[in-house]
Amino acid sequence: MCYTSHPGISVTDDEAIIDAFLQHVALERHLSAHTVRAYRDDLTSLATFLERGGSGLRSASHAQLRRWLAHLSTRGLARSSIARKAAAARSMYRFAASRGLVATNPAAMLAAPKIPSLLPPVLKPAEAFSLVEAPTGADPWAVRDRAVLELLYAAGIRVSELCGLDVDDLDLEEGRVRVFGKGGRERSVPIGEEAVRALKTYLAEGRPAGLAGGKGGPALFLNRRGKRLSPRDVRAVVEKYRRDVLAGRRVSPHTLRHSFATHLMEGGADIRAVQELLGHSSLGTTQRYTHVSRRRLFGAYRRSHPRA
Repeated sequence: MCYTSHPGISVTDDEAIIDAFLQHVALERHLSAHTVRAYRDDLTSLATFLERGGSGLRSASHAQLRRWLAHLSTRGLARSSIARKAAAARSMYRFAASRGLVATNPAAMLAAPKIPSLLPPVLKPAEAFSLVEAPTGADPWAVRDRAVLELLYAAGIRVSELCGLDVDDLDLEEGRVRVFGKGGRERSVPIGEEAVRALKTYLAEGRPAGLAGGKGGPALFLNRRGKRLSPRDVRAVVEKYRRDVLAGRRVSPHTLRHSFATHLMEGGADIRAVQELLGHSSLGTTQRYTHVSRRRLFGAYRRSHPRA
């Protein structure tokens, strides 16, 4: 049997259902290429499992989807990975059912393993300062690295957002940067004097070295080949200076984002303001930083109060 969605789309096999869903999340929900690839891997894994049992995405039952999750668990996959795959299946079947690509939605009540709520790693302010100030000297690549680290901590932006910045996204006179986050949502984020100073120096003394390659176009941050800086490049920058000043600590670009949010909360910032700065669509995502701040607050109390 062939299920047909809106005019012009006819789905006759598992691959076509997956492709229709991926087109939807990429073009209509504006999810990143990385997320789309993860969806493809997860759903292809499900289709392969069903095929081995003589079934497919259109004919799968709720019980078969539960056996798939159990199979993933016996393979030793982490709970977070299983939960992500279950979420991919729910999202795909919800889309497919709404477009008439499947007769029923077997994933409507599909449960996933609960993931323990882990507090994100956070640097102390002095540690964050030492990391962002680690690149020194007039070498254009050190100048670039200083601007990258200063901006990550000053604005709390995601590494993908930083890599997507163009020169025109900066307003250094007003001290702010225009950021395009998940789903293409735009927000304006203020940045402090240190970050503004580092960015001005980079534009004058660092970026011209990258432009020598002639391939960067409007990109703000360039690598040694003159191309737009990639998330892998940014992670390498963070790791390089982490080894110098924070040996033994686990630090990633996202650690600076966590630290940005936590330090704002500890400084008394309103949680909804922090939500806006981070680009979170849900306040619940931002609320985890209140737990981090509360933990530090209680620790300070126990260390400081004479009868703690």
